[in-house]
This record gives sequence, C-alpha cells and structure tokens, in this order.
Amino acid sequence: MHAPALGALMMSANAPREPALDRPDRVDAIIAFLEPTIEDVLNRLEGDEFTTTEFIELLQSDPEADKAYQESLRRWGEGDRYAKMVVHGQVIPGILRRSSRVEWLGFAHGVDDPYAVPARWGMVHDESARGSGPERTDKST
Repeated sequence: MHAPALGALMMSANAPREPALDRPDRVDAIIAFLEPTIEDVLNRLEGDEFTTTEFIELLQSDPEADKAYQESLRRWGEGDRYAKMVVHGQVIPGILRRSSRVEWLGFAHGVDDPYAVPARWGMVHDESARGSGPERTDKST
C-alpha cells in the first residue's frame, strides 16, 4: 500500500474552501445560506396555498432570490441535476418546514417536478392556529 505523495496532501490541505461547506452536512449549510431569502419571499407572498414547484418558480422570478437559488445549486457542487434534486427535495422543503409562516398540507399529487416530490403548503396567517399538517385545528369541515 502506498502513502499519498506529500504534494497531493499539501495541495488538498491548501485548497481554497468555503467555510460553510467545510461542515459535515452540506444540506444544513445550504439551508442556512438560503433560509433568509426564502423567508423574505414568504413574507411577501399573498394567497393561502402553494406547491413547492410554484414556490420555486416564484423564487426564480425574483432576480435577487434567483441569485441565491443559483448559488445554492453551485454550493452543492455535483452537477445541475443532482444539485436540483437536493435543493428541491431537501433544502427548500426543509426551510419551509421550519418556517412559522407556512405549514405542510400534504404531497402535491399530479404536480410535476423532475427533481423531487412536491408538497402543498398553507400560509399561516395566525401563528396560534399553526398545526402540524393536514389535520390543522383551524380548518372547519
């Protein structure tokens, strides 16, 4: 068994790194990066419900939010398809689940997203009425 050459070790040790991505979990690092942008968009959102796919389209329609979205894809670093799978399927839903402005209403059956299974999200207009999913207590039958 051969040990790696000293030059190879020095090169990898001296390679420029982004501090947030040195953490073991890149998903968490990208969530931390993208969360302020998502919260800003949610703050300006009107209506009662949306799907993850609709939210991503809205995110991309805002020049500043799209820059953050594109940067989150770049930070994943495994090519466009895999980056979108992670951002659409883990990062954005993770941020939405943590937000006090929305709640998960269920999967968005029949909504196309080639990168993830989209969900339906409901805007929370009254913090005290926030439930944990489809069985919200503020809905009447």
